[in-house]
Amino acid sequence: MAQPPSKGRRHIPTRDELASVSDDGSRIALHPADVRGRFNTWRRITAILLIAVYVLLPWIPVKGNPAVLLDAANLRFHFFGLTLAAQDFWLFFFLISGLGFLLFYVTALFGRLWCGWACPQTIFLEHVFRRIERVLEGDSGARRRLDHSPWTTEKFLRRGTKQFLFIVVSLVVAHVLLAYFVPLPSVWGMVTHAPAENWGVFVFIVATTGVVYFNFAWFREQLCIILCPYGRLQSALIDDDSVVIGYDAVRGEPRGPLKGKCVEPGPGAGDCIDCFRCVNVCPTGIDIRQGLQMECIGCSACIDACDDVMDRIKRPHGLIRYDSMNGLAGLKTRFLRPRTILYSVLLLVGVVVAAVSVSRYRPAAFNLVRMQSAPYFVDANSVRNQFLVRVINKQTAPVDFSLRVVSPGGDGPGPGFQTAGWEESVRVGLGGEEVRLLVIVVPREAYNGRFPLEIQVTGEPGNIVLKGTVEFLGPDPELFKAHYAPGR
Repeated sequence: MAQPPSKGRRHIPTRDELASVSDDGSRIALHPADVRGRFNTWRRITAILLIAVYVLLPWIPVKGNPAVLLDAANLRFHFFGLTLAAQDFWLFFFLISGLGFLLFYVTALFGRLWCGWACPQTIFLEHVFRRIERVLEGDSGARRRLDHSPWTTEKFLRRGTKQFLFIVVSLVVAHVLLAYFVPLPSVWGMVTHAPAENWGVFVFIVATTGVVYFNFAWFREQLCIILCPYGRLQSALIDDDSVVIGYDAVRGEPRGPLKGKCVEPGPGAGDCIDCFRCVNVCPTGIDIRQGLQMECIGCSACIDACDDVMDRIKRPHGLIRYDSMNGLAGLKTRFLRPRTILYSVLLLVGVVVAAVSVSRYRPAAFNLVRMQSAPYFVDANSVRNQFLVRVINKQTAPVDFSLRVVSPGGDGPGPGFQTAGWEESVRVGLGGEEVRLLVIVVPREAYNGRFPLEIQVTGEPGNIVLKGTVEFLGPDPELFKAHYAPGR
């Protein structure tokens, strides 16, 4: 455990300590210093783009629907023009498992790149909430001094304004999240009406706002350190050839403070001047010089901080850098290795299976269920099969469906059988379904035993064509004709 820092200073933890927890178990607030550099610039651009995507997706129309909308009320999922009904939710298996496997694959190659560059926890904490905090309370040293200062009018105004803005941002995040489940016009209607008219949604917004506010205003890096299982999985996902953020101990040791105006290390001295700048900018409070640690989220802040120091003392960049453990030890990094080859093959198989599954998606669906009372019905003149036909319209506009029964090798019903039910087209509303009885009758003189039939359902508009096969069942033809022979 770590000791609480003195006023205005940050505690430097050992490898076995948590920088945010003191010996008595109390919380130590972390205030990472701001940093500038090439990686920070690209991270800021990435964060802005990802936040823009999150906010704008519910606003972007694609084929009359938001680009992404999980319509919980109607059990419809709209994804960039593709509309999935409840019957198609099995496709989410490919989306969820594919994203999870892709995360593991990227981790095997580049460590916790996701955590530092694209995780919503990092995006909102570092680029929204801590931005607000830095503007209102100053740099890291000023924020630590403010923590230990007595409550004054100025401190109350700064802290109060900060908390108010945190709540506002949390409300915005919660309402944007709601727009992924409820269409935007409905969201606006709910916002402008009394909470009592939409109690469920109101509770959702209050609960989500509370969770977001609690997380980003207080819990913060504890989510990454304590709750998130991904950091603990990295020990199984990475190896010595995975590209992570590391400290070049060969070049940096032995470390020591810079003396005078010396810009070249003396005999036997390393490039690290022990300035602790890499520790001061770390959002989880670790010392990267102590090796790869579970708390490291791969954000690259320490790289920019160290490079800035190297510029000032006129020494080359890269004392802290993206590299593998083998690379830091002077060995060659292998990107092609059994682990990555196996992951590549599995990823390719998953992509192919997902592509085939999506290519077979249809904007409507139908199924036939044979009546359960009996497989067939017989009388003196015919053999009769009965089915229930269910047609589901997955589109967001009404569709007129027509049904045809086609004999093998023919274009129509032919002289051997007749159908009843679905004589006319049936209109199915947006996102609706229709169930009708279909009766197929074969006259006694034409019946020669069981045979296959093709059921064709067509829908307009949309040029929808759905096909299915069914077997016409009946008794043994010789026994049937003998039993119902004339005169008997």
